[in-house]
Amino acid sequence: MRSPTRLIAGAAAGVFAVGAATGWMAPAIFKNAQAADNAGASAPAAMAPSGPIPLGTAPNYHAIVVQNRGSVVGITVAGELKAAAEQQQQQPFGFNPFGDDDNNPFSQFFRQMPHPHGNQQMHAQGSGFIVSSDGLILTNAHVVDGAKEVTVKLMDHREFKAKVLGTDKTSDIAVLKIDAHGLSAVRLGNSDQLGVGDYVLAIGAPFGLEETATAGIVSATARSLPGDGAVPFIQTDAAVNPGNSGGPLFDSTGAVIGINSQIYTNSGGYQGVSFAIPINLAQGVEQQIVKTGKVEHGRLGVEIQNVNQSLAESFKLSTPEGALVAQVVPDSAAARAGIKPGDVILKFNGSPIVDSGALSVRVSAMAPGEKAALDIVRDGKPMTLNVTIGSAVSATVAKNGAAVPEGSHLGMKLRPLTPDERSQVGVSGGLVVQESSGRAAEAGIQEGDVVLSVNGTPVNSVDQLRSLVQSHADQVALLIQRGDTRIFVPVALG
Repeated sequence: MRSPTRLIAGAAAGVFAVGAATGWMAPAIFKNAQAADNAGASAPAAMAPSGPIPLGTAPNYHAIVVQNRGSVVGITVAGELKAAAEQQQQQPFGFNPFGDDDNNPFSQFFRQMPHPHGNQQMHAQGSGFIVSSDGLILTNAHVVDGAKEVTVKLMDHREFKAKVLGTDKTSDIAVLKIDAHGLSAVRLGNSDQLGVGDYVLAIGAPFGLEETATAGIVSATARSLPGDGAVPFIQTDAAVNPGNSGGPLFDSTGAVIGINSQIYTNSGGYQGVSFAIPINLAQGVEQQIVKTGKVEHGRLGVEIQNVNQSLAESFKLSTPEGALVAQVVPDSAAARAGIKPGDVILKFNGSPIVDSGALSVRVSAMAPGEKAALDIVRDGKPMTLNVTIGSAVSATVAKNGAAVPEGSHLGMKLRPLTPDERSQVGVSGGLVVQESSGRAAEAGIQEGDVVLSVNGTPVNSVDQLRSLVQSHADQVALLIQRGDTRIFVPVALG
């Protein structure tokens, strides 16, 4: 799902939502608590209870650090930055999510930042943590994005070359594996039990300074960020800076309840607003990657927006809540269920939808093919629609460092053109390329290109393109429109 408002993605960094960590710059437990017994455990760490501690009691941060410092790792990546459009989306300050509004201070700040061009060698740093004694490690996807070589450094200064088992850009989670045994693994808490005001502590390598601990409280839960609708972020005021990304966020008992991922900043550094991915979500992603090497997310196929007071009055709602459907993607799960623009989704499988972000999170957590009931209001009248969740075409997985497209061999993320886009381009159908990698990128296909046909057969849906591609074994010719130019581009399918 996408919002009509242009939003920022949870990548390595941005201007206002900076990925806290790849270091793209020059170079309590209570006092009597005992450490968890991780020796010899080969399975992922067990979930531990989380929640508030008694009033007047402070966590023993020293004990938390002593217990867990051996489980936190430094991650160094080496590779080559992509040029031009792809680089602009994957690199800090690579694109301006705030547009060109001169009255917006963040837009002005963005224009003052350097925008490098051309391929450049990448050497970056992040953090991670061990979740099983046989070398399974969690970190952020943006930490290892584009890396050709990943090195993990333990507290005892041993270094290991890491294998990227898989990454999920939608949730910004990556799973690494090193060839080691008998490691100290963290305990995993229950992020669903967190409340505003709970104590938290982060350990990582900000600016490359290893084993740095910073503390704070939970500022908000289930925070929806621009471009990250699938993640209900934990907001904290714990100091998180470049190099912290992928590192653990501990609760007052010393259990991991989040993965530090992003910060809000207009300076490039900490300003008191940090965001972590809930560990419950991360565990689900980890399990899918370990089991299958990929992650599947649900997709409804709607563009939605929040309901303010004026919209609530316009759509005859008693309160300004719910997700207002602005557009329904053709041939999507929503279209097949009968959802229409102007519908307001108030409940998803019985759970209230307070805003558009809540719907995005719940749909993304569903597996393709699962069924859900949507309580909506249409023309002021309540009704229930049943929907079979679709597959998020845009949710691609990088396995062992290579992009794996969902449902095709081309390496493209695609979506149908909107009616306005078809009018602007002057076509009756086609699919716009949202990302290009693998075979498609090698053939020269770029983000923003429009795929009009496969071997001369016009395409209007992703499913149709997938079917046409699967009927050919070696190569297909895609008719591409770029600007005012059309050209057939041969793409190998090997």
